[in-house]
Amino acid sequence: MSLSQALSTSVAGLRTTQAGLALVAANVANAETPGYVRKTLVQATSSAGANGVSVRVAAIAREFDQYLQRQMRVESSGGAYADLRAQFYSRLQQVYGVPGATSALETAFNNMTAAAQALSTSPESVPARSALLSAAQVLAQQLNSMTADIQALRSDAENGLNDAVSRANNAMAQIAAINRQLATSNGNDAAAATLLDQRDAYIDQLSQLMDIKVVLTDHNQANIFTNSGIQLVGTQASMLAFDPQGTMTASAQWSADPDARTVGTLMLVSPTGGSMDLVANKAIRSGEIAAYLEMRDQVLVQAQQQLDSFAAAMAQTLSDRTYEGEVATDGAQQGFDIDAAGLLAGNSINLTWTDTTTGQQRQVTIVRVDDPDALPLSNNVTAKAGDQVIGVDFSGGLASVVAQLNSHFNGKVNFSNPFGTTLRILDDGAANNSSVDAVSAVKTMTGFDGGSGELPFFTDAFNPYTGAITGNGAQVTGLAGRIVVNPALINDPSKLVIYQSGTPSGDGLRPDFLLNRLTSASQPFSADTGIGTAASPFVGSLSSFLRIVISVQGEAAANAQSLAEGQAVVVNALKERVAEGTGVNIDAELSNLLNLQTAYGANARVLSTVKEMLDMLMKV
Repeated sequence: MSLSQALSTSVAGLRTTQAGLALVAANVANAETPGYVRKTLVQATSSAGANGVSVRVAAIAREFDQYLQRQMRVESSGGAYADLRAQFYSRLQQVYGVPGATSALETAFNNMTAAAQALSTSPESVPARSALLSAAQVLAQQLNSMTADIQALRSDAENGLNDAVSRANNAMAQIAAINRQLATSNGNDAAAATLLDQRDAYIDQLSQLMDIKVVLTDHNQANIFTNSGIQLVGTQASMLAFDPQGTMTASAQWSADPDARTVGTLMLVSPTGGSMDLVANKAIRSGEIAAYLEMRDQVLVQAQQQLDSFAAAMAQTLSDRTYEGEVATDGAQQGFDIDAAGLLAGNSINLTWTDTTTGQQRQVTIVRVDDPDALPLSNNVTAKAGDQVIGVDFSGGLASVVAQLNSHFNGKVNFSNPFGTTLRILDDGAANNSSVDAVSAVKTMTGFDGGSGELPFFTDAFNPYTGAITGNGAQVTGLAGRIVVNPALINDPSKLVIYQSGTPSGDGLRPDFLLNRLTSASQPFSADTGIGTAASPFVGSLSSFLRIVISVQGEAAANAQSLAEGQAVVVNALKERVAEGTGVNIDAELSNLLNLQTAYGANARVLSTVKEMLDMLMKV
C-alpha cells in the first residue's frame, strides 16, 4: 500500500469515526425525546486503489423491530377504543345512579310503588294521593333528566368525532408530505432517518384514531390503508369529511339514506375527488373513531330505547284498556264484532285465527295509523313474538279500513262494517279453510271517568301516549324525555280514586289497579332495548324490567372497564418492549463512545505516522 493510500484510508477512518461520534451525541441528546429511535452507523469497506481498501458510511440505521412496531399499532388502536368506551360507560353509569342512592332511577320507581301501596291501603287519604303524585313527578323528572344526560353524551361523542377527524386529517397530510420528501432524498442519511422518525410518530397518532395497516414500499414510502382495505395515504393523502349536526335529540339517528340521517357521517374523500361513506361501509373497526361511532349510534341509542320503553310501558299499563270482541255470525261464517270507536293512532286490534289447511294458528296485530307515510309497518313495531303487524290507515273511514284489511287475507278472514263503528271479523264459512279464534281491541283511556281502573296517569307532554307511528317516526322515541304526570290529575288528585260518578272516596278499585299494574302486571318489551330478542322478547313487570336494565348496564360497564384495563396491560408491555429496542441506553452509548474514541485515536496515529514518513521522504 502506498503512503498516499494509507493517508486516504486513515482520513476516511477519521471521517467515519466522526460520523459515529455525531450519532452518539444525537442519541444521548434525544434520550428523552418522544418518538426518537436510536440510530447506529452502518459501515462498509470501499476500494482504496489497486492494493488497498478503505471505509465509508453506508447508511444510518434506525434500531427498531418492524413486527413489534406493527403489533404495537394494532394494540394501541384497540387500547384507545377500549379506553374511550370505558370512559363513556362510566359516565353512563353515573346517569343511572348508584343502586340504592336517592338519585337512582330504581329508587325513584320504588318510591312511587311504595306511595301506590300506601294509597291502596288508605284510598281516602288526601296526603296519600298527594304523595303518590309527588313520587310520580319525581320519577318523570328523573327520566327527563336521564334523557338529557344521555343525549349530552351522544353530543359529546359527535364532538369527539369532529375533533378526531381533524387530528386524523393532520396526521395523514403530514405522512403524505414526508413520503414526498423521502422520495427525493438520499434514503440512507441522517436526514432521512429523522424524517422516518417523524413519519412513524404521525402513523402512531393515526393508529390511535383508527385501525390501519402500513405497507412499506421502495424509497422508504409508506402506504396507509384501513384494515378493511381502503387506502388513506400514499404520496397524496385522502381526507376525512365529517358533518356534525348540532344539537342531539333522541330522534337523531344515523342512516345510510342522507335524507333520513340526522347525525354526522364520516366520508373519505380521495385525492382524485371520489368519496365513500366509511360508516355505511363499516370501514373503521377500532381506535377512538370506532368507539365514538359505537357509543353515539349503538350503545347510547340503546340506553335511550331502554328508558323510552320503560316510560312507554309505564304509561300504557296504566292507561290502556283491553276490550274483548263479541261473538258474531253471518250464515255459515263465524267470528267476532269489535267496536272501533275510541281507537287512537297507535292503538290496536288483536286477531287470533287458524289456517285450518295447515293447522297453524296465527297472531295478527292491526295497528291504527293516521299518517299514510308510515305504512307499511314492520313486524317489530310491537314487542310480541311472532305476530304479523298490519298498519291500517284510518283516515278514510271504516269502509277504507275494511277494504285494506280484506286485501291482506285473500278471503280466509273477512272484514266488514255491519253498522255504526263496529268492525266484524269472520272466517270463510262453508269453505272451512279458516277459523277466527279471538278478537280484542286495546284502547288508550284519555279521560278519568271510564268506569274502570285505567286512567291517563302519564302523558307525552300534554298529549296522550298511544304509541302512534307517523312518517317521522314512533311516538315512543324520546318519550322518557317528555313524559310527565297528567296535569289534569295534578289539578284533581281525587281522580286517583274516583273512576265514575258516585265513586266513594274510600273505594279501592283504582288504587288497587294502580298498585297491581306498577308492581305485578306482566308485559313484553321490545328487543330494541337489548333485553331479550325478537323471537323471545323479555316479558315481565316494570320493576323486573328496570332491574334487568340496570343489571345489564352495570355488567356492560364492568366488562368495558375490564377490557380497557386488560388492553392497557398489553399496550404498556409492548411499549416497554419497543422502548427497549428503540430507546437510547446511556450506558451503552458511553461504552460506544469509548470505542469510537479509541478508533479515532488509532486513525489519528496512523495519519500522524504517515505524515512523519512523508516528511522523511521529503528530506531525502
